[in-house]
Amino acid sequence: MRSTADVVICGCGIAGAAAAYHIAVRRGVRNVVIVDEREPLTLTSDKGTQAYRNWWPGPDDTMLRLVSRSIDLLEETSAESGHAFRLNRRGYLFATADSDKLAQLEKTARQVSSFGMGEVRRHSTMATYHPALAEGFGGQPTGADLLIGDSARDAFPYLADDTVGALHVRRAGWLSAVALGSWLLSQAVANGARFVRDRVTRVDTAGGRVREVHLASANSITTDRLVVAAGPGLPAFARMLGVDLPVFSELHAKMTLRDPRRAVGRDAPFLIWADPVHLDGEPEPRPAGVHIRPIDLAHGDELYLIWTFETEPREFSWPPSFDRSYGDVVLRGAARMVPRLAPYVAEGAAATGFIDGGFYCKTPENRPLIGPLPIEGAFVLGALSGMGVMSAHASGELVSLHVAGEQLPEYARWFLPSRYDDPAYGKLVEEWGPLVGQL
Repeated sequence: MRSTADVVICGCGIAGAAAAYHIAVRRGVRNVVIVDEREPLTLTSDKGTQAYRNWWPGPDDTMLRLVSRSIDLLEETSAESGHAFRLNRRGYLFATADSDKLAQLEKTARQVSSFGMGEVRRHSTMATYHPALAEGFGGQPTGADLLIGDSARDAFPYLADDTVGALHVRRAGWLSAVALGSWLLSQAVANGARFVRDRVTRVDTAGGRVREVHLASANSITTDRLVVAAGPGLPAFARMLGVDLPVFSELHAKMTLRDPRRAVGRDAPFLIWADPVHLDGEPEPRPAGVHIRPIDLAHGDELYLIWTFETEPREFSWPPSFDRSYGDVVLRGAARMVPRLAPYVAEGAAATGFIDGGFYCKTPENRPLIGPLPIEGAFVLGALSGMGVMSAHASGELVSLHVAGEQLPEYARWFLPSRYDDPAYGKLVEEWGPLVGQL
């Protein structure tokens, strides 16, 4: 059976749902079809930490502007949806036991402040510091608070005794990605979009332009505009189109651990240990970046534990498989930051923790691909890496502006796939490397 669509979106993760919302609701395109072989939001959108931040240390203000726009949209649609996706602003807390690292955090914070994050405030006592609310985001400060000496542990008493300070980034927190994506998709459907569960097998691009999308069911959709939002499936989809995109995949894991002892405060921000961690029995320290955040699941005492210490490119496959030692390693690392977690290490709690995760689809400099492809009528919204949930709203808006031919924001040029045609940009990519913006 053949049908028609004004726009076909391939992929219904958080990026595809955001694209559908902005194209159908904000741009007013009524005949939008979203195609995915899986149920919406079930590949990687529900596997991450579901956090957001306006903390982007550089190399310039590009990512801060994109994600700040996304946070604006998150706050706007949170109010519109009746706070359906529980957006909070608990913040990101970078803690350290190294005085030099604390100085570096302050220096970096002042750089990000110059990009537009907000002011940096120093506190040596709790008297001038305003703790974050556990729920909601209204009336909260922006910028960052540098907590020095005892003030860090006064504010967050579960941190290690040798903590010398912490940087609390304030326009940051987390939300329910599935609830957000579901709301975006429901709004798109209410404005004429429809979801089709099927697999794209071929795209007719005769004459160098999009003409028809062919599905595994033997159905097809005639269209002249196609948005590729295939998540980690982007490399394979690009090959189907005969387009060469500079993307690769990394596998990222997290562990969900029950914390009945309340080792971590249930109102805690997103905790990140800024120092390398030397685990007993290992000759070399592992890199900085142990992450912990509370999550309310069936028992109301769960934590997410994350530690990315392997970033080798991996071929995308589903379901992914994870190193069996990951749970033990990440729990031991987390206990360095929050010593009250140590009893779980002794009990072997990692054996009962649940490990999942997904693939980051990344560009060489870890910035998204948003905009037209070399095939007329084809657009890409991908390579959102670890920023999918936090950037999806603004990324969906940006691709919708491309699709509708409307005026683009100035930062749009930094996300075009064609940016790699510029040799000068290629040199910058080599300088920056693939870990820019990754915590």
